[in-house]
Amino acid sequence: MTRFRPCIDLHAGQVKQIVGGTLDSSTAELKTNYVSQHSAGHFAGLYRDQHLEGAHVIMLGPGNEDAAKEALAAWPGHLQLGGGINDQNAATWMERGASKVIITSFLFPEGKFSQERLNAVLAALGGKKEHLVIDLSCRRRGDDKWFVAMNKWQTITDMEVNQESIRALEPYCAEFLIHAADNEGLQKGIDEQLVQKLAEWCSIPVTYAGGGRNIDDLELVKKLSGGKVDLTIGSALDCFGGTGVKFDDCVAWNAKQEI
Repeated sequence: MTRFRPCIDLHAGQVKQIVGGTLDSSTAELKTNYVSQHSAGHFAGLYRDQHLEGAHVIMLGPGNEDAAKEALAAWPGHLQLGGGINDQNAATWMERGASKVIITSFLFPEGKFSQERLNAVLAALGGKKEHLVIDLSCRRRGDDKWFVAMNKWQTITDMEVNQESIRALEPYCAEFLIHAADNEGLQKGIDEQLVQKLAEWCSIPVTYAGGGRNIDDLELVKKLSGGKVDLTIGSALDCFGGTGVKFDDCVAWNAKQEI
């Protein structure tokens, strides 16, 4: 059944909400919706206290490791961790308390998918695919095609997100995380077509993020996906400075789904 899944996005050591398509190396171009005065550990504790399983902590660029460690320490074994994950550090982050590690860019050297690298990450995790989430965050190309985007969503890879690629990757991971980078942080609505397609293509858990505005979007994702796709809402949440939806209402919505 569709659930609200929260996030902790880290940039320069702070919890932020960022317009996804602007997240490049030039700080002058970076568009930030919100910079929290609270620490990563504060939000991890909030999610822990409300039993919000499946939240993801994403390190957007360098300078975020201490904040990520703080979040994991606040709720060990329950938060997924992504951003800069590779075969050399995946096991270390599991030891630091991640429930799962999330990989994207490492799988696409020079923008081309590498099965060898995927195998290496899985081997580093002792072959336990239940510890691995593959992030197929993407950008739309044309009316009905999406391609995986890496390097802070600035580089378009050679992998189209479709039934063929999803089915090829499912044997290697426990979940998918899909940021619609063109919608991320804009609060202009979800990519409805992509949500429908993800429900059609995926046979393992999948979380969609990008454009969520209000509690109605949770109902919309539930309807479009037949309850198969979870939704992350970020910038619209009151705890991230938004006005579209109250965090407590999302918690209540999840509880209602379990009745």
